[in-house]
Amino acid sequence: MVRMSARAITEFAQGPRTAEAVDAFFAGRSFPIVEGPAITFVFRGAADAIHLKHWVFGLPSSQQLTRVDGTDVWYLTLELPPSSRVEYKLEVVRGGNGEWMQDPLNPRKARDPFGANSVAHGEGYELPTWIYPDPESRPGKIDELVLDSKVFGRRRLEIYLPARFRRTRRYPLMVVHDGHDYLRYAALGTILDNLMHRLEIPDMIVAMTSSPDRLVEYANDERHARFIVDDVVPQLERALPVDSRPQARCLMGASFGAVAALSTAYRRPGFFGRLLLQSGSFAFTDIGDRNHRGPLFDPVVAFVNQLRARPVAMSERIFMSCGTYESLIYENRSLSPVLESTGMDVRYVEARDGHNWENWRDRLREGLSWLFPGPFLFVYE
Repeated sequence: MVRMSARAITEFAQGPRTAEAVDAFFAGRSFPIVEGPAITFVFRGAADAIHLKHWVFGLPSSQQLTRVDGTDVWYLTLELPPSSRVEYKLEVVRGGNGEWMQDPLNPRKARDPFGANSVAHGEGYELPTWIYPDPESRPGKIDELVLDSKVFGRRRLEIYLPARFRRTRRYPLMVVHDGHDYLRYAALGTILDNLMHRLEIPDMIVAMTSSPDRLVEYANDERHARFIVDDVVPQLERALPVDSRPQARCLMGASFGAVAALSTAYRRPGFFGRLLLQSGSFAFTDIGDRNHRGPLFDPVVAFVNQLRARPVAMSERIFMSCGTYESLIYENRSLSPVLESTGMDVRYVEARDGHNWENWRDRLREGLSWLFPGPFLFVYE
């Protein structure tokens, strides 16, 4: 995003500065203002300074808004490429103290485990229709399963069962890292309901796991691989009518969860025939001399360096996605051809978005329907 001019705010700034003119500018208008590639962030109120705080890698993370003389209106116009989606906050500075807040003029919010951000949509971005409940789609059922793990002791899983679930059938199994967050922040349950109803993916059982210490457990921890392969899957196969063929098993995760999925598959090649990896934290140092991301990434770096040096065909199909506005874009771009070199079928996609749950949400339809094409896609693709 680079600074540029826009017609709406320019005409306002050049016009009368009366209270009536200010009110007229805000009346009936949506914010931020999108005019082609130009997007104008606006704030109204008394302040010493206003800063835009965004998460677009490679650009200054803080940019100052300009006040229109004689008013309490502040603005910043930037260029936003088509179909972009950007999460942001505003910092309002008063009396030397800065307060970060959601944009009070923008009703669009994105939630995550840390709270919520405001969302800006570039021209051409459209919210997927399949993320909303469909009145014609029957909802699946989410149960809880208490699992006794030889590795970590007692853990609870959330289990999604499709609306047409029958014990006389066998279902593909997908295990999702941070599944509770996928349900809460990425509409996973609704998306599964809709895609199964529309026959874009087959009915499947989805097990959602989480960790009380994910940054350690997910960072290439051998115990986690044993937990997934030796505890989770066998107990699910005993409790539910799961198809036990590798091509019917998928392991999924985002960020560190993608590292956990990939490192588990690397340790147990051939066990999971499908992998879905979103914005993987695949840091490496075989190009460069040191790990710039801190000690939490040391086990990740060791794993990815080893994988890049000695890649193996660990699965049949891998779907990878990453946002072009996140710092991990280079790592994901470079890892995709390494995985493909082993003969695995790899599909890698990018979006003009960041490291966040709604980016991952927006890629789920493409990823799931490519890994597990339903009868609709078999007929019409």
